[in-house]
Amino acid sequence: MSDRLHLLHILHELQQKHRYIPEESIRDVAARFNLPISQIRAVVEFYAFFSTTPCGYYHILFSNCTSCGYQAGDTNLLHLLTEQLGVRIAQTHADRRVSVQETSCIGMCDHGASLLINGLPLIHLDSERITQMVGLIEAEKPLSEWPSPWFHIHDQIHKRGLLLKEDISAGDGLRAMLLRGRDETLTEISQSKLRGRGGAGFSTGLKWRLCKQAVGKAHYVVCNADEGEPGTFKDRMLLQQHADAMFEGMTICAHVIGAHQGFVYLRGEYRYLLPHLQTVLVRRRGSGLLGTTILGQRGFDFDIDIVVGAGAYICGEESALIESLEGKPGIPRSRPPFPVTHGYLGQPTVVNNVETFIAAAHIACKGATWFTSVGTTASTGSKLLSISGDCTSPGIYEYPFGVTIQQILQDCGASNVQAVQVGGPSGTLINQTALHRRIGFEDVSTGGSFMIFNEKRDMLAIIHRFTAFFAHESCGFCTPCRVGTTLLRKGLHKIIVGQGTRYDMAELQHMCELIRRYSHCGLGHTAANPILDGLQHFSQAFEQRLTQRDFIPHFDLDTALEAARQMTQRNDEGAHLDQGAE
Repeated sequence: MSDRLHLLHILHELQQKHRYIPEESIRDVAARFNLPISQIRAVVEFYAFFSTTPCGYYHILFSNCTSCGYQAGDTNLLHLLTEQLGVRIAQTHADRRVSVQETSCIGMCDHGASLLINGLPLIHLDSERITQMVGLIEAEKPLSEWPSPWFHIHDQIHKRGLLLKEDISAGDGLRAMLLRGRDETLTEISQSKLRGRGGAGFSTGLKWRLCKQAVGKAHYVVCNADEGEPGTFKDRMLLQQHADAMFEGMTICAHVIGAHQGFVYLRGEYRYLLPHLQTVLVRRRGSGLLGTTILGQRGFDFDIDIVVGAGAYICGEESALIESLEGKPGIPRSRPPFPVTHGYLGQPTVVNNVETFIAAAHIACKGATWFTSVGTTASTGSKLLSISGDCTSPGIYEYPFGVTIQQILQDCGASNVQAVQVGGPSGTLINQTALHRRIGFEDVSTGGSFMIFNEKRDMLAIIHRFTAFFAHESCGFCTPCRVGTTLLRKGLHKIIVGQGTRYDMAELQHMCELIRRYSHCGLGHTAANPILDGLQHFSQAFEQRLTQRDFIPHFDLDTALEAARQMTQRNDEGAHLDQGAE
């Protein structure tokens, strides 16, 4: 399927044209793709960036990321914006001029409070800028007439290492591969011990080898550029500054496994990068680095399409991503079989992320020995970190694997550190006693998110926001995750407002274990991590909110019976319940 004809792109065009997707358009699309209307409707309802009710001419998605959030001092910028616009959150103004919604992290954590307006990122928000925005909206100024510096994204790279110190020229990795041979190149990737940079750390060489050996009508290469873990933004920089190396890595992989088609699955929040990426693809085709007979090598045919997501964190999971590529809701598949044998369209497929493909291109060009000269025995090479939160120099840092968390904190100017969330909400929450630990697959693994919280932060509130994130992003496929994450959110809220007991803490622990054990996919398996880590390392934050009672229900039953008392015109002692009685 051409990227221009992809279902998600057709639906995006309809969303832009009508500011929502009408029912008649759903029927037209179903007929065009020869699919059931119910399947198209399911896709529309699954993705957050599609709507069946009208959005505003100015459609604002305000990031509620835990790291950057929407606070400027004591001011809640989201509330300030909605008050000045006269519109409620998740509502379109009566004249349909503007609509405001919250959204998860948009990958701008190193630029303070931020939002997307009609898909464009607007950063460094404060009270003054919010007021200026409102004035421009009320004057109905098109975005092209807004101050251009508001939309300029400067990549703050504070530390360059193995991959960022010097880039490879377009085609160098491919030429080195052709000179070495495809089998020898695969051996080089394997000997480098390159592991997936998304956090799970599966051997890249083994993944490519298994896919190459798998039987199928076609083989595919997929780059996971759905960087949705809150607090992660290093792929944003890589896509902007190192797209050539990413495409190079994909093309090398394609030649090794025998693929002729590749896809980049770009997160919907990064749609504004699409023109840049397409320009790089056109340039590579013109230079003989993509298309047919690449670099004059007969039979070396490979091209890449870009498919843009539509706001679904779960599509960062590789099987959910493949489902989305196929034009379906991004619900994770049951495994096995794995994508290396049954991936896109049921065919053998390699799925690696942006950083992994870039590392592979460098290895093909410079060799395994160059790569293994950095890092540890179990974690070779370097890792790019997206550092945000309470530090003086947020941004992108590249470290050799094995660096201590304490060293990272010193480099980015963090002081009075209370906690560090490594790997996003699904990762590891550590306290001051664990700052000696090291970044690596054998210790603290991460896809790149590194969020710092100082001693002024309310850790229980942070954990609650992580928990609310998982409840919001659950795809709803399995009951343990769909129901369990909501119960975790509500149970934690009960403790935060001072109505929880030790019984509730025990119930939280029990529910966490059930969700982790019985959920269908990785989202559910890791959704309990913030609470479990919090109970282990920040138990005092929980205990100081507890009431002394043995039990308080999640709701006030006596208040719930008020309507019945009014109907029966009773208000005597017998018409009330004493829930505090033993």
